[in-house]
Amino acid sequence: MSCKEIPIQQHCLATAGKYKLKKVSTWNVKTASAEVGGLSAPSKMPSFSYNTPAEECNVGSKLRLVKGSVCSMCYALKGRYMFPNVQNALYRRLDLMKNNPNWVSAMAWLVNWYGKKMSYFRWHDSGDIQDMEHLQKMIEVVKLTPSVKHWLPTREAKIVKDYKEKYGEFPSNLIVRVSATMVDGKPHKFHSHTSTVITDSKKALGWVCPSNQQDNECKDCRACWDKDVKDVAYMAH
Repeated sequence: MSCKEIPIQQHCLATAGKYKLKKVSTWNVKTASAEVGGLSAPSKMPSFSYNTPAEECNVGSKLRLVKGSVCSMCYALKGRYMFPNVQNALYRRLDLMKNNPNWVSAMAWLVNWYGKKMSYFRWHDSGDIQDMEHLQKMIEVVKLTPSVKHWLPTREAKIVKDYKEKYGEFPSNLIVRVSATMVDGKPHKFHSHTSTVITDSKKALGWVCPSNQQDNECKDCRACWDKDVKDVAYMAH
């Protein structure tokens, strides 16, 4: 019997044996949320998300010190993201992701639960991939939630490149967009799906995010999850 044929409550992993997880058939939203630190619900998006502290980004923590970089204007380092209660929640999620052996199965349970109403999911409206193990854990969640479309924006180009060289392409229900380094900069060439930040729509190489024209919301747009859209350009703000 394949993993897809087993009920998600049994938590079969797509790569059996890598994560030793207990079987939990009685989870509900409250108990599963406690295992991962809860999900976030960005107001502009048609999906839930999972965020961690932007201060702990590897590449981003360096880029935010570089004038003109996409991280120099990081929205996740200001506003409500910096409230003490929000910071506490972000760091708790990071700790659970790294150290809780039930993180993968709890995340999969939650994504499937909410996926009944929202068939889209975004990884990291704040924060980024920490290392290869972190990426592998997220991919396990993706494999366990085949009816949900996942979008992972990242600036960790090396981790993405290393993963592809070792394991091949990502699951079909996951789109990884590697972000350009500089505002008005060119997208990375090694990966087929990218994102850029531009100061003028005429500089776009692909789809221009329409959110600044529609109350800073996605509305009906799903370009970020669309594999036919090679590059999504976001207006600098």
